[in-house]
Amino acid sequence: MSVQRVLGTCHHDCPDSCGWVATVEDGTAVKLRGNPAHPYSQGELCPKVNRFLDRVYSPDRLLRPLIRTGPKGQGQFESVSWEVALDRVASRVGAITAEWGGEAVLPWWDAGTQGLIQMSSLDRRFFGRIGATRLVGSLCGATAGAGTAATNGTGLASDPMSVRFSKLIVLWATNTRLTNRHLWPFIEEARNGGARVVVIDSMRTATAQAADWFVQPLPGTDIALMLAMMHALVRDDLIDHEYVQAHTVGFEALVGRVAGWSPERAASVCGVSAVDIERLAQDYGSVRPAMIRTLIGAEHHENGAMFYRTLACLPALTGSWKDRGGGLAHSVGPWVDRNIDDSVFDWAEPVPRRNINMNHLGRALTDPDLDPPVKALFVWNGNPAVTVPNAAAIRRGLEREDLFTVVSEQFMTDTARYADVVFPATTQLEQVDLVPSWGHLYLGWNEPAIDPLGEAVPNTELWRRLAAAMGFDEPELFEDDESLIASALKGVDIKRLRDDGYVRLDVPDDVRPYAQGGFGTSSGNVELFSESLAALGHDPLPDFVPPRESAAGNPDLAVRYPLALLTPKHHMRFLNTSYSHLPKHGPVEGGPFVEIDPADAEARSISEDDLVDVWNDRARLRLPARISDRLRPGVVAVPFGWWNEHYGGGENANSLTNDTLTDWGGGVAYSDTLVQVAPAD
Repeated sequence: MSVQRVLGTCHHDCPDSCGWVATVEDGTAVKLRGNPAHPYSQGELCPKVNRFLDRVYSPDRLLRPLIRTGPKGQGQFESVSWEVALDRVASRVGAITAEWGGEAVLPWWDAGTQGLIQMSSLDRRFFGRIGATRLVGSLCGATAGAGTAATNGTGLASDPMSVRFSKLIVLWATNTRLTNRHLWPFIEEARNGGARVVVIDSMRTATAQAADWFVQPLPGTDIALMLAMMHALVRDDLIDHEYVQAHTVGFEALVGRVAGWSPERAASVCGVSAVDIERLAQDYGSVRPAMIRTLIGAEHHENGAMFYRTLACLPALTGSWKDRGGGLAHSVGPWVDRNIDDSVFDWAEPVPRRNINMNHLGRALTDPDLDPPVKALFVWNGNPAVTVPNAAAIRRGLEREDLFTVVSEQFMTDTARYADVVFPATTQLEQVDLVPSWGHLYLGWNEPAIDPLGEAVPNTELWRRLAAAMGFDEPELFEDDESLIASALKGVDIKRLRDDGYVRLDVPDDVRPYAQGGFGTSSGNVELFSESLAALGHDPLPDFVPPRESAAGNPDLAVRYPLALLTPKHHMRFLNTSYSHLPKHGPVEGGPFVEIDPADAEARSISEDDLVDVWNDRARLRLPARISDRLRPGVVAVPFGWWNEHYGGGENANSLTNDTLTDWGGGVAYSDTLVQVAPAD
């Protein structure tokens, strides 16, 4: 018997990017476990990835190309050869571009894999060659980065692993134990050294349950809380004046702004008592080192970029950037640029191309005035019929008979059911890739552990085959995978990376990006007052403005829909929509539900497990009720991740959600959504 142990890296849309070891016997993977040598994940995988082989060898895997034979959305397909499927795509796309131009083709992709080349590489060249519409915006990440950069000039932030040196840890709008679980041991290490953990979140999450102190603002009101903290820091002289003088601009203007944001005023907005706001400010201003840890959840508001822009002001005021274990930790993605240049994958574009925001897929597919209309849609690394806001509009668009849809997938997802052609995609165990992390400072190598099952191919191979089918002959469209990786890497020993499975980015052991200033703004300082934002028409100072879909922003709408809807991630056993269809990954609840506060339930005569309707102008869901004190009155939650089939009515949680774009950064306001809930008829 031949036995191999193959090093790889988890590719999921998660900050942890864990190292793993696959055990392969005679060409079959029989075990997958964490790599104990990995400095961050330290040998542990999450519950879903511990069962990753269930996904790889699932009997429901798509392993041959498929062509639709029935109505769109019904999932009726026949297996065909690669030659037939490629010819179908090439002929239809060729005809569409001949009649409508390249911009009638829309590629849509997301982070179904976060690998360097399988997420997005040759696709840029392929669709650039066609002259297709360019996908812009981000479901997650870009808004947080843009907001932070508005204050600091770059997205560079603290090393999350340095939290072990902290004495005060503020976990703001992040459910660490669920969505960033491998950071928790470093937090516990700090706790063992005397640190206190404060969680600020609009829901009492698993992380909030484990905190030393839980602060629960109303959804979308965190900025008011931050402004009141600054008010108290200034009033009580908890400012590091030396740091502020040396490394900030606009301090006096900021003082003028926050003077109007007393803890009492903020309390009336965010629902946190003035006493607690005072205490939070006092702790943050006096305990050193103090680290604020956040991720991407808070960006899903109309004022999402302002959240991060305002949050980034706090460590500048207290000088906590000077401390190891201080500052602000969010995505470490900007550090990856030290060793990776993915611009090498771009196509040299001689003419401008139209942009469509990925969050507005439903609008793009249903807009009768769009010129040219979207006539061909390619989808890979995502399931937008479930994961994108205003999903009901996306479904209506996918139903168009004049829309030619191509999907690369591992399973028959809700999106794939509407496809005209489906190509079978490999899993991470079947493809080579390099995995940058946005949660730690290590690059991960992924060596294929097994040969591709059936006729599945990596995304990169799909683009090579499609380019050949289209008759393209430019060499850059056919570059092989290892060459693609090598071309993007800078200053990395690939042999060492491959042998060890990981390598640290070219950054010091003690990462303090702004201990001595060095901000990336035009002034070189923290811009508490931003001329750049003013030039773009934004408020140059931090401020709180209620979102348009909220009780404060639209009282008339709130009369009809008085409840704020959250759609949180809820379980360790599935991620986004990637596992909820697999038998051993379903949650103990058995399916989707709506979580509601006891006071709101009583006012509506709703009891536990009652069927209720949850609706707004976008869609209507019928779900069982779960009565819980994890939420505040006026807030309900429909956990995210199930497919349409689990809802029974053809809609899902994101059929309800708001697709308004964020203030800047190209993100979307999922969490500024109003609904009503009532017993089902």
